[in-house]
Amino acid sequence: MSQSIDYGKMMHRALRGLIQAVLTRVSDEGLPGAHHFFITFDTRHPGVAIADWLTDRYPEEMTIVLQHWFADLEVGDDGFGVTLNFGDKPEPLYIPFDAIRTFVDPSVEFGLRFETQDEDSDEDDDEDAPEADEAEEDDAPRKDAEVVSLDSFRKS
Repeated sequence: MSQSIDYGKMMHRALRGLIQAVLTRVSDEGLPGAHHFFITFDTRHPGVAIADWLTDRYPEEMTIVLQHWFADLEVGDDGFGVTLNFGDKPEPLYIPFDAIRTFVDPSVEFGLRFETQDEDSDEDDDEDAPEADEAEEDDAPRKDAEVVSLDSFRKS
């Protein structure tokens, strides 16, 4: 058993569950009112499935918008799939929830930012935690999630 309660990791999971619940509702009922989402994700994360040309164009991260045109939104326990239109060419994408870096709904000034987590190799109590592929570049502690400024997403 762990020596302490990892509140950061628990909050991280809960916030990803919130995204899952929101996307499930949109999948079932559509986008209500002016709601729309900017979702930035790590294109290198294990489980991300996007076209090779998108990976070439966005080798590290990509932001998608769920607003006017999207199809086949399917939400699972570990991630979601959606078809988006890129230059009149529909492309299916699959994004694990753990790959999401930011989730923003500017219509209600709501946003989450997920920072890279330090993973302890001694932590065997969490089977769902992704393994870190690379060591952190600095020794500063990382936050699990925080509110992201919406100013960069506002229309002028």
